[in-house]
Amino acid sequence: MKRNRIIISLLVLILSLCISACLNQQASAQKIPIKGSATLFFHGGGSSYHAEEHMVKAAENAGVTDSVIRTEVADNGQVTLIGKWKKNAKNPICEVNYQNNRQLDFKKHGIYATNVVKALQKNYKIRSINMVGHSLGNISIMYYMLNNVNKKGMPRLNKIVNMAGHFAGLNFEVPEDIRQPQNLKLDKNGKPNKMNATYRQIAKLRSIYPKNQVKVLNIIGDIGGKTDGTVPNVSSLSLKYIIGNRAKSYRVMKFTGKNARHSRLHENAQVDKALIMFLWNK
Repeated sequence: MKRNRIIISLLVLILSLCISACLNQQASAQKIPIKGSATLFFHGGGSSYHAEEHMVKAAENAGVTDSVIRTEVADNGQVTLIGKWKKNAKNPICEVNYQNNRQLDFKKHGIYATNVVKALQKNYKIRSINMVGHSLGNISIMYYMLNNVNKKGMPRLNKIVNMAGHFAGLNFEVPEDIRQPQNLKLDKNGKPNKMNATYRQIAKLRSIYPKNQVKVLNIIGDIGGKTDGTVPNVSSLSLKYIIGNRAKSYRVMKFTGKNARHSRLHENAQVDKALIMFLWNK
């Protein structure tokens, strides 16, 4: 009798394992395949996904993508997908929208971005991603990398577009840990002569930035006086020191004129062309 019970227990266990394996395989099979890399757009502070639409529409018109969705990110980090990428979507795009668009706890930006990527992974077969950030959106990218650069199971990060990034800080009234130090200067390697707490945090990437993997395009605007009207160029250019010599490539593009203003960079036709060429044309 005891032997029969053992045999029955073993059979039940084996059956349970088989059912579990089948369910996992079925769940995996239900993930929608895509072609190419998924590209995530992150908007700036006090803004929304609407600031991403001009760039995304330009990509659609250029024929480099054929599928766009949006993710809504709640203040607690919960992610809701709006729309669906079609099967075998070509270089699909995700417009990321933060419902708390003035969140100044930068570590939460890293959590938000991570949750977005995981939500996309849950539904789609994503092997690689690109990221585009404008202003505060760059913080999502930097803290995403701090959180995930060495984590297994996360998609490969191929290309990053940093636009109007305030890496070394902002020069108006903001908390001290993100305020730009006075008389900020950079050496030939982009290293600031003074560093606020946030810059010291993201500078940890210098030792963990994926080596010879990520191509980086740093876009800055100059309306005169070496500023885009909101972020001084010196702050944006301090990105060079953060990535050091570990990026696969690093390029700075400066745009000038009235459409190089901070709030207009993401609606600049020349910026659109630069993005398309960098992200989708080899």
